[in-house]
Amino acid sequence: MKENRGKVVLAAGTTINLMAGILYTWGIISVSLVNNLGWSYQEASLPYTIATLAFVIAMVPFGRVQDKVGPRITANIGLITMGVGMLLAGLYLKPALMPLWMAITGVGIGIVNVCAMPPAVKWFPPEKKGMVTGIVIAGVSVSSLWLAPVAQKFSDGVGINWYLIFIGIINLTISLGAAQLLVNPPESAKKERPSIAQLGVSWKEAVKRPSMWILWLMFGLSSSAGLMVIGHIGHIALQQANFTKAFLLVMLLALFNSLGRFIGGYLSDKMGRASLMRLIFIIQGTNMAAFRFYTNPVTIAIGVAIAGMCYGAGFAVFPATVADLYGLKDFGTNYGIMYTGWGVGGIIGPMAAATIADRFGNYNMAYILAFILLIISILFTFRLTWRMHRGE
Repeated sequence: MKENRGKVVLAAGTTINLMAGILYTWGIISVSLVNNLGWSYQEASLPYTIATLAFVIAMVPFGRVQDKVGPRITANIGLITMGVGMLLAGLYLKPALMPLWMAITGVGIGIVNVCAMPPAVKWFPPEKKGMVTGIVIAGVSVSSLWLAPVAQKFSDGVGINWYLIFIGIINLTISLGAAQLLVNPPESAKKERPSIAQLGVSWKEAVKRPSMWILWLMFGLSSSAGLMVIGHIGHIALQQANFTKAFLLVMLLALFNSLGRFIGGYLSDKMGRASLMRLIFIIQGTNMAAFRFYTNPVTIAIGVAIAGMCYGAGFAVFPATVADLYGLKDFGTNYGIMYTGWGVGGIIGPMAAATIADRFGNYNMAYILAFILLIISILFTFRLTWRMHRGE
């Protein structure tokens, strides 16, 4: 019975995350705003940046809220916030107002991200933590597989504003309904698994441990490579391979991003967290070093698939490592703190790539930078292993 309830919670968390990948479709939204509504590139890109910042910032305080009041109430807050933000964006689609609407939406996305995973993890034994985190978080990347064509359909038809309204309605109905199934296991279930419940490190204690900041740095540095490809894949494909159908690469990236989260979660349970991190960084580093030599659609597609797979696998193994090191008592808060490293990666990767491309006319130096950051991440895995053995 408990196992079945755990599966229901797992399914609910994954379902909610299927809406949380709205920002992965911003490339389609942005093109529609510029081409169909006459917005400038800056006006079309600013809301995305603000939403990303709001998303990352919201995860820390609302991770704390999730730990205190539980996942259901927190998810309700997040989905209502996200839904209202999307509705306002669709109903009042103006350049001056869009940053505000996307700030509201970003806060909602951050809240949803931090409350969908913790309850699911608590229902399963320690040896399945990686698998569970991989499944729940894969919902975010899988979402772009169905949201991208839907966004394109709306853009080509009645208008992108109706896509935003559609997402708002889905969040306030289907996703909000799924959120009612998010519950933590009862105290009796927790007592059966003292290895999880008793190992509880508060966020105040976690931030004092070197392992937290090693994880933070590795997550930020390693994510930058994947985010670089995600943010510039259209330009890279056109420049290096004269390939204009970037939407196909976006869907390929989403597919392997999702597979990486499933496979990464499974492998991290089998081979160990730090060992898998090391393997991910080695593969991604090799890929980045070779990316300048991908000069036709086939090799570009292979490079994108590898980048997506490694990026997704990282999203499975890092949360599982946080649960291993600091337990589940304050998991929402600790995960939120670690996740802010992704925000740093979001600045380093795409912005550095854009600056280099403007300066040199290609991305070659950006690939070298990503390779260096991944080498640094590999070195940090050995430091993390040492700290984990010392309980730090």
